[in-house]
Amino acid sequence: MRSNFIRCLAVAGLTVALVTSCKSKPKNVDEAPPAAAAGEQNAPVVQDKEILTDPMGSDSGKIPGLSTIFFEYDQARLTADARKKLSENAEWIKSHPNFTIQIEGHTDDRGSVEYNLSLGERRAKSVRAYLESLGIEQKRMNLISYGEEKPVATGDGEGTWSKNRRANFVPLQ
Repeated sequence: MRSNFIRCLAVAGLTVALVTSCKSKPKNVDEAPPAAAAGEQNAPVVQDKEILTDPMGSDSGKIPGLSTIFFEYDQARLTADARKKLSENAEWIKSHPNFTIQIEGHTDDRGSVEYNLSLGERRAKSVRAYLESLGIEQKRMNLISYGEEKPVATGDGEGTWSKNRRANFVPLQ
């Protein structure tokens, strides 16, 4: 009986020793990255310049030249106003070649979750297709549909719903 206890204790001790010896050393977030060796060509370069991004993208209104596109109820068709704004957005995208653009499709909260995800995707694809016709390469555009999940306005009524039927743009570096 005592030998079983000692054997169990030894196995438990060995397990603890193995687990603790396998843990990785925590990284010190205050440490600076190692300096590049003299003459190293692939050394990271830090630039001090303003970044034209905002996590809300064009919905924030803080990125001059990049506008959110709005849609009619239950439509993915681009209006004349949407085409005009997309032409301006295309100029912004062309003048910022280091950015990839995430096109996010959104809907109001009417309809099923599945239907709204599909409609948001159709809206994002419609925007991408028009931007491609203006000379923007497809590889510079990512699509995502949020459906009704990320409203910019809450409540019921056309005033609220029309603000949520949109495609917005998030620049990614």
